Amino acid sequence: MTSAFPVGHTDRDALRAEVSRRLQQDAIDEGGDAGRDAVLDGLIAEVLREHNLVALAERRPPLSTQSEQSLRQSLRDSFLGLGDLQPYIDDPDVENIDVNGADTVFVSYAGKRPVQVGPIASSDDELIDMLQTLARHSGAQERRFDPGMPRLDLRLPGGARLFATMAVTQRVCVSIRRHRFPQLGLSDLADMGTISPGMVGLFGALVAARCNIVISGGMDTGKTTMARALCRAIEPWERIITIEDPYELGLDLDPAHPNVVAMQPREPNIEGQGGVDMTALVRWATRMRPDHVVVGEVRGGEVIPLLNAFNQGTDGSLTTIHASSTREAFMKIASYARQTREQLPFDVTFQLIGGGVDIVVQLGKNTDGQRFVTGIREVVDADATQVRSNEIYRPGPHRHAMLTGRFSDTMVDRLIEVGYDPQSLGARGSA
Repeated sequence: MTSAFPVGHTDRDALRAEVSRRLQQDAIDEGGDAGRDAVLDGLIAEVLREHNLVALAERRPPLSTQSEQSLRQSLRDSFLGLGDLQPYIDDPDVENIDVNGADTVFVSYAGKRPVQVGPIASSDDELIDMLQTLARHSGAQERRFDPGMPRLDLRLPGGARLFATMAVTQRVCVSIRRHRFPQLGLSDLADMGTISPGMVGLFGALVAARCNIVISGGMDTGKTTMARALCRAIEPWERIITIEDPYELGLDLDPAHPNVVAMQPREPNIEGQGGVDMTALVRWATRMRPDHVVVGEVRGGEVIPLLNAFNQGTDGSLTTIHASSTREAFMKIASYARQTREQLPFDVTFQLIGGGVDIVVQLGKNTDGQRFVTGIREVVDADATQVRSNEIYRPGPHRHAMLTGRFSDTMVDRLIEVGYDPQSLGARGSA
C-alpha cells in the first residue's frame, strides 16, 4: 500500500492536501452541494483508511477511534466549514472571534475578556482558501474574496456574522460575531437583565400599537438582539420585510414568523453591473405590501426611504443605529440624510423624524459585558431647529434606565387602545 502523503505522517495539513488533490480529480459538478459533500466524506474516509493501513504495515499504531473521529471532523470543517475555527463557532458560550492572521486568534466568551487561542489554519493561504470556499457556497449569491474584492461579508449557517479582509491588511483578518440568543423574546430579555420586568409589557404594547422604533447604541450593545425580541412580539400572521447587510436578524429562519421576506444588498459583478444597494431595497420593500419594514442598521442613504416609509403608513417598523444617546440618534439620522444624493437639510429631516419616528430605545453595556436599556425617548413633533421629544427613561444608578417622564396624551391613548395601562410603569424614579 502506497500513499501520496508522507508515510507515517499524521499531520492534518498533509492529509488535507491529499484529500484536496483527490477532490480536484473527482467529477463533482453534478449533484450540487449535496453531491460534493458525499464525495468529500468518501474521500476523507478513504484517505484515513489508507493512512491506518500504512501505519499497520510499518508496525505503528493506527489512529485511535477518538483521534480518527476528531481528524475526520477537522478535515471536513476545513473544506465545508471554517476549519479549526468551527469548534468556536459551534460553542454556545463564544460571542466574538477575531483573527489577525491564521496563527493570531482571539476568542471572546460571554461576560469575559478575549483570550488568545491556538492557530486555526496552517497558513494564511489555507485560511484564504477556506474563506473562498465558504464564499462560493454561501447561498444564492456567490461572493468573491480575492485581491480584486478584498472583503467578505456574509452570514454563516446558524446565523453568525463574518467579515474578512485581505490585500488591504498585512495579513488576512476575520471578525465573527455570534448571536448566542437567536430566538429570545421580551420576557427572556427581562430574565437576562437587559430590560426591567416592567418594560416587558411596555415594549409589547409599543409593538402592538404599531409604533415606529429606532434602537440606538454603541458597538456590541445588543441592538440586533433587541430588534429580534421586538419582532417576536409581532403577530405571526403579519408580513415582515427585513433589509440587512449582511443577514443577521434571522427572522426568515424563525418558525414563529412564517411570512418574512429577507433582503440583502448585492455587489456588482466584475463588469460593474447588477449591484443593488440598501437604498433601493428599502424602496422595493415598501412596494411588497409589508406590515412591518425592519432595516438591520441605518448607516447611509437608506435613511431617506426609511423615513418616508415611516411617514407613509408603514407603521410598526423599526431600525437600529449607532449613537451614544437617544437624542444623538436624531443628529445621526439627520447627518446621514445630509450626506445622501438628495442632501436633505436638517430642518426637512427633523420634520421627517418628528412625523415618522415614535420611540427611540438606547442600549448600553458595562465592563463585565452586561447589556441593558439605558433610556427610552418618545418623539412628539419637530420644527426647523429640533426634534421635540419626551425622555421617558434616562440613565439612573449604574446607567440602568430609570423612569423620569411620562408619555404624551396621544401615546397614552394608543397604548390604552391595545390594552396597556401606562400607570403600570410605576412611580418616577423606578426602574
